[in-house]
Amino acid sequence: MSRILIIVGLVIVAVGILWPWLTRIGLGRLPGDILIQRENFTIYVPITTGLLFGIVLSAILWLLNR
Repeated sequence: MSRILIIVGLVIVAVGILWPWLTRIGLGRLPGDILIQRENFTIYVPITTGLLFGIVLSAILWLLNR
């Protein structure tokens, strides 16, 4: 269990480091991601991006488990 948590943590760190590059190729602004901009605040809800990451992470963990 601890090995899986370490791997998940490293994946999260890697995505955080690579996030500026990933946004250049369009990840983070997919159709289905909600962006609301007003005068005093901006809210961004990455629904589609979250689903995509969830599917990819599930597939990777499934492959590691086999």
